[in-house]
Amino acid sequence: MNDVFIVGALHLDVVVDAPRLPALDETLMGKRVSYRFGGKGGNQALAAARVGAKVAIAGRVGLDEFGAKILEALRNSRVDHSQVLQVPGATGMSVAIVEEGGEYGAVVVSGVNQTIDPLDIDPGASNVILLQNEIPETINLAVAKSKRPDTKLVLNAAPARKCSTELLDSVDLLVVNRVEAAQMTGKPETTPEDAAAALASLGPKAVVVTVGREGAVIFERGSLKKIVPPIQAIGSAHGAGDAFVGVLVSELAKRWNLISAATFASAAAAHFVHTPPNARESITRSALDNWIAGL
Repeated sequence: MNDVFIVGALHLDVVVDAPRLPALDETLMGKRVSYRFGGKGGNQALAAARVGAKVAIAGRVGLDEFGAKILEALRNSRVDHSQVLQVPGATGMSVAIVEEGGEYGAVVVSGVNQTIDPLDIDPGASNVILLQNEIPETINLAVAKSKRPDTKLVLNAAPARKCSTELLDSVDLLVVNRVEAAQMTGKPETTPEDAAAALASLGPKAVVVTVGREGAVIFERGSLKKIVPPIQAIGSAHGAGDAFVGVLVSELAKRWNLISAATFASAAAAHFVHTPPNARESITRSALDNWIAGL
C-alpha cells in the first residue's frame, strides 16, 4: 500500500541564475545555468519520499536524453516509478530564471506529459492521491473518478486554469499559491484569506493558499488559519512550492491533520529555500527535525 500516489508531470528543468527577469525585447546576461530533475509530479514525489513516505508516481517521459536523465534520477530515489512510461516524443521541460533575491519566473513545455493515458494508471491502495495541473484535466478527472472511497484526493492546481465542478467536488484538499488563487477566483486584488474562502465555495473540502516566505493560509470547516514558517529563509525559491506540497501530503498520508501537516510543510519549504540547490537531496525527515530543533 502506498502512502502517496502521484499522477503528474516529469520535466528536466533548465535553471538560469540572472540579476533579474529580462524586460520585453531585452537580452540579459545570466550568471550560470544548471539542469535539474523537475516537473511538479516529480519534485513532489521526491520531496514526499525524502521525508519517509512510501511514494509511487505515474507519468511519461520521451525517448530522448532528457527522458533518460529523469529515469536515472528516479532509479536513484525511493520512489516507485514502475508506472512511468518512456514513449516516442519529447520529454517535458521548463526554463526558469532565478533572480538574485531568489524569486523566479518559469515557462513549461509539457511534451509527452500531455499524452498520459488514464488506462495506464493504477493507484491501487493509497492513502492519498496527488494531482497537478501540468497534466490535462481529463486525466485528473479520470483518476479522481477511479479512486477508492477511503483515499483522500489532493489537487495542486498549478498552473492555474478553470477546473470542472465535477473535479473540484471530489477534491479533499486544494493547494494553490497566491497568484494561482487570484487567477482562479478572477480577483487579482483579493487577499489570500478571501481567496481561500472563495475557492472553498467551489467544492473542495479544504483549501491551502501558499504565500511564499510568509507561509500559508488554510480554510477548513469554515474557519481560517495562518501558518507562519519558523524563519524568513533567503535563497532560491525555485521548487519550494513543490517541496511544501510533497511534505504536506506525506504528513497527511499518516494522519489527516491539516494544521499540523501544513506547519511542518511550511518549515520544510523554508529549509528548502535555505539549502543550496546542490545539497537539497539531503533534506530528509531527520535533517528537517534537527534543523527545526536548532532554530
